[in-house]
Amino acid sequence: MKWSKYILFIAFMLSVLLLQAQNERKFVRQGNKIYEQALADTTKIDTTAYSQAEVAYRKALEKRPDDLKWNFNLGDALYKQMNFEQAAGKFEEIAQKSTDKADKAKALHNLGNSLLMQNKLDESIEAYKNALRQNPNDPETKYNLAYAMNLKKKQDQQKKDQPQNQDQNKQDQNKDQNKDQKDQNKDNKDQNKNQNKDQQDQNKNQQQQQQQPKISKENAERLLQALQNDEQKIQEKVKKAKAERAQERKTDKDW
Repeated sequence: MKWSKYILFIAFMLSVLLLQAQNERKFVRQGNKIYEQALADTTKIDTTAYSQAEVAYRKALEKRPDDLKWNFNLGDALYKQMNFEQAAGKFEEIAQKSTDKADKAKALHNLGNSLLMQNKLDESIEAYKNALRQNPNDPETKYNLAYAMNLKKKQDQQKKDQPQNQDQNKQDQNKDQNKDQKDQNKDNKDQNKNQNKDQQDQNKNQQQQQQQPKISKENAERLLQALQNDEQKIQEKVKKAKAERAQERKTDKDW
């Protein structure tokens, strides 16, 4: 009787566990289906669909939180939503826990991608190198490593050139300031020169005015009248002389 109770209890627990496992796998299948449908659409990144896949994976992981494969799927869903920081944390966790070299290499590869998207170039390069230590012949990891290293080289060159550009800009700025100062000094010099010339002309005019006698209006009228009187006198003398010569000729005829 007692054994029959134990058998019934064990059968019940097995059925419960089986039902739970079916539910967990159902969530995983649901998440995979949504993920694959979103992945098939190459025209856009459907973050809403990947978010739904994330929810399904998390429901499955509530019962089996240590399942590395399901955690890997969750990391992919986070990455596709451009939630790179959480995705990096998930792939790093998988890489630490995984004992299979191939699985560890995949997790490290995706860790490198997540870090690269955050512009953490040194960390991404190290992740790719670690992935190649687990799987030296992976062409995608080699390509991504070369890409990250080339990007790092360009950024280092830009940082190196930046102080030189700043120094050059500073020199150009100082050069422009000096040129502006020279132009300003020249303008001031020309202005002072013109002012001095104007002052000299003004002084000259004042001197000439001081040297020339000043004539009042009354004196000017008297002078003009005197000139006219002199002219009239001269004209009268000329007329008188002509009349006298004419008289002399007339007398000669009468003779």
